[in-house]
Amino acid sequence: MARALVLVLDSVGIGAAPDAARYGDEGADTIGHIAEVCARGQGDRASLRAGPLRLPNLVELGLGEACRLSTGRVPPGLQSDAQPIGRYGCAAEISKGKDTPSGHWELAGVPVLFDWGYFPREVPCFPPKLVSALCQQANLPGILGNCHASGTEIIAELGEEHITSGKPICYTSADSVFQIAAHEDAFGLERLYEICAVARSLVDPLRIGRVIARPFVGSSTEGFVRTGNRRDYSVPPPSPTILDRATQAGRCVLSIGKIGDIFAHSGTGRVLKANGNAALFDRTMEGISVLPDGGLLFANFIDFDTLHGHRRDPAGYAAALEAFDARVPEILRMMREDDLLVITADHGCDPTWQGTDHTREQVPVLLFGPSLSAGPIGRRETFADVAAAVDEHLSLASASAGIGRDMLRSRAPAL
Repeated sequence: MARALVLVLDSVGIGAAPDAARYGDEGADTIGHIAEVCARGQGDRASLRAGPLRLPNLVELGLGEACRLSTGRVPPGLQSDAQPIGRYGCAAEISKGKDTPSGHWELAGVPVLFDWGYFPREVPCFPPKLVSALCQQANLPGILGNCHASGTEIIAELGEEHITSGKPICYTSADSVFQIAAHEDAFGLERLYEICAVARSLVDPLRIGRVIARPFVGSSTEGFVRTGNRRDYSVPPPSPTILDRATQAGRCVLSIGKIGDIFAHSGTGRVLKANGNAALFDRTMEGISVLPDGGLLFANFIDFDTLHGHRRDPAGYAAALEAFDARVPEILRMMREDDLLVITADHGCDPTWQGTDHTREQVPVLLFGPSLSAGPIGRRETFADVAAAVDEHLSLASASAGIGRDMLRSRAPAL
């Protein structure tokens, strides 16, 4: 029986979505702009990387041609005279928003067709009743922040005051999110988790997608650093995803990284956590080695987004892409004859774009299997086509809503 491997490269967008202007992202292009920065020599960092962006293994799977389908051009460094060995295309998102749950849920067959709640840009941004209830129910002396902010910048600014006052740092972004940062030692990791659980119940009426625990360590003199003990408190998807359908069918499901949190642990099976892309790749390889016939592995590689996209670091982003690309052959060597590999993304986070938020972009859809014919699958109208392909490959019951079209039985013409 076949196995399916879905790898989500967090924020690796390949060009503005058709509706990007609605989000202020017309012209955003995560991969394209990183490649241009590298081609100009501006993406070089002596200790990190140098020269044009080099992703030979992803290009062999069709990444360059997927970019061409999205934007009409192949980014510098991603050209190839050889035909891709896999099926390749790009996909647009029909979900509302440009956040992590929306993208992942749609990839899993459940687009977000309702409006999330968001916090305004004004300061303070959180409703006074919410802050009051959180302080009362979590026994807090108050909160710090109460604004839109970059996570690394706000802990650098307020970390010392947080330690001395005992007040957690609360902030948000363009996503539907309530984030709480606290020092693991001075405040306590379990205490942070407890107040996040309280916050989750309080923001439910506001339709906030996630509450995120953002623990950090360090000091004002040495610098504060976020740790790998992040935890997301998400609302569950409104209907069954491919993870749920696989679980209900009695299949083995392995979730790598933050997949369990993103789907509120609905159908996510055994969760293999790790901190950083390299460790996440190791856990993915571990998962593939034990995944039985008929199983589904769903992985998220977070560093592209959190370490480089949000921090507007093209050189770091390029190095992370090249490090991932160098290990792709490890996965290909472990694939069985009937396996399906899907490499895709959930949104963009163009490090050359203004601000520090996600960007509304199309994403690559790269399909490979030893027994799967190669060629273009065109421009897909929804991320949910990924779920349709997995449903078909694993012989699962299709989503009741019928959203998403299979990409395996026939090739779509390049548009």
